[in-house]
Amino acid sequence: MTSAGGFPAGAGGYQTPGGHSRSPAHEAPPGGAEGLAAEVHTLDGHLRGQRIIVGQDQLVERMLVGLLSKGHVLLEGVPGVAKSLAVETFARVVGGTFSRIQFTPDLVPTDIIGTRIYRQGREEFDTELGPVVANFLLAVEINRAPAKVQSALLEVMQERHVSIGGRTFPMPSPFLVMATQNPIEHEGVYPLPEAQRDRFLFKINVGIPSP
Repeated sequence: MTSAGGFPAGAGGYQTPGGHSRSPAHEAPPGGAEGLAAEVHTLDGHLRGQRIIVGQDQLVERMLVGLLSKGHVLLEGVPGVAKSLAVETFARVVGGTFSRIQFTPDLVPTDIIGTRIYRQGREEFDTELGPVVANFLLAVEINRAPAKVQSALLEVMQERHVSIGGRTFPMPSPFLVMATQNPIEHEGVYPLPEAQRDRFLFKINVGIPSP
């Protein structure tokens, strides 16, 4: 299941998760690399200067690199090491949208990418985009979902768009996926094949910070 609630109508005649329509905040920062570097500097100041996340310097640095290089990050670590907090803080500081998907064995691809819904009153179909359409996506325990769901997400990561009902919807920019795996669970999991793991720029082993 996903954490996103109802998807109100967005711009362009289709639905966007969380009620966010397309806006300048979803586009790349002005000035290309310089603008993005300024955003990263601001983010780094919030994370370090205000001590929102403590003891996870490598995690913060790799997220910054992933944002700059348009790469995705695979995190492996036990619960409670600030993975969710880090992604939420990124979204808040940069000004983008944040979405969280809890991967489970009964998940299907339409749960994450969206589907077409028939509106009986208007006698027509609407496209409802799934929670994957966000600037910052936290994919919790990606290895708990079946291979077809993993492939659906990884295809979006590679192509940076979703295709529903013959229409293509581009992902917002920036688009950063952080997927997590729990290394202590071995039952009911579907390990990522090597070819799928290659879609991630980094794999980070997130440990418990030292006192």
